[in-house]
Amino acid sequence: MSSRPPFLRLRPAFLLFVSFACFVVSTGLSHAADAAIVRLWPGWRETDSFDRIGEFLGGPEPAGRRTLLRSQPDARAGYYFLLRVASPAALTAGAKFELQVIRPDAPEPKTFTFPVTAPAGDTVFDLGVTGTDWPGGKKASPVAYRLTLLAADGRVLVEHKSFLWEKPAK
Repeated sequence: MSSRPPFLRLRPAFLLFVSFACFVVSTGLSHAADAAIVRLWPGWRETDSFDRIGEFLGGPEPAGRRTLLRSQPDARAGYYFLLRVASPAALTAGAKFELQVIRPDAPEPKTFTFPVTAPAGDTVFDLGVTGTDWPGGKKASPVAYRLTLLAADGRVLVEHKSFLWEKPAK
C-alpha cells in the first residue's frame, strides 16, 4: 500500500479533468450573476386602471409593490410592459431599461429609456409608453420590441426580444 495521501494516488489525467470541470463550473457561475426576466406581460392599460382610493383622498399615485416608470410621467394611458426581474445584485444609480419598439405607424424602432434602481432580489416593473409616445390607443399593438436592462457601467444584464424583432438564423 502506498504511503501517499489518497488524493495524490489519482492519475494525473483524472486530476486534470477535475480541475477543468471546476473551472467550467466557476465560469458558468459568473454568468449566472446577471439578472433574469422572470415574466413579461405587454399590453394596453387605460388611465382608470391606475386609480386607487388613496388618490381620491388627496394622496399621490401609489406604486404598490411595483416600480412604475412612464415615457411621459403625466400621462397614464398607454402600452405597458409589466415584468418581474430577478437580480442577485442591486441595480444602482445609472442602471436603465432601454426599450426599443417598432410601432404600427412607423417601420423604424423608437427607443425609450427608463432609469432604474432596485435592491437585489425580485422586483416588479411597469414600463409604460404613454401619451403621444403611443399613437393608436388601445387598438394598436407593437409590431416588435426589444427590452434591455443595462448596468450602470453599460454592461447588458439581460435582454428580451419579441419573436419578430429579428430574422431567425438560417
